[in-house]
Amino acid sequence: MTEAETTRITPYRNGPYLIRGSFVMTDQDGNEIESKRPVVALCRCGKSQIRPFCDGTHKTIGFRSESEATPGPEAELSDSE
Repeated sequence: MTEAETTRITPYRNGPYLIRGSFVMTDQDGNEIESKRPVVALCRCGKSQIRPFCDGTHKTIGFRSESEATPGPEAELSDSE
């Protein structure tokens, strides 16, 4: 996969996750959630009225979250998840 083809997910400090690149998003039943934008913002605060997409509500409710990378739980995940 080239750099141009790589999907990039960026958590923004006190804001949404931005997804850049080609991706397919589905709900828990496997139904595709359509997005026609080249960059998509996903809600992290849980209060958006258009979840899973961000509507900017995080600004009005004072949502706070850092964007720096922290060690993830990859080592704890099993193949069955």
